[in-house]
Amino acid sequence: MAAVKQFEDLEIWKLARILCGDINNVAVNTGLKSDYWLYSQIDGSSSSVMDNIAEGFERNGNKEFIQFLSISKASCGETDLNCIEY
Repeated sequence: MAAVKQFEDLEIWKLARILCGDINNVAVNTGLKSDYWLYSQIDGSSSSVMDNIAEGFERNGNKEFIQFLSISKASCGETDLNCIEY
């Protein structure tokens, strides 16, 4: 199997990007945007999932990448929790 050269090739990053798009679609098609605080929390935490995967990958070390994946997982949990509230 070939080594991944850029974070955009990671399946997990692609899925995180889809998550961000899905959240924006929900916000546009429901009343979510009218609750600015909740929308801001969900939008920010879902973006953090994708951002932390990218940042960890760019650190060029497995230990740091694993740490950033852990942070990304926590952001995913925050997104999930806030979506449950909605």
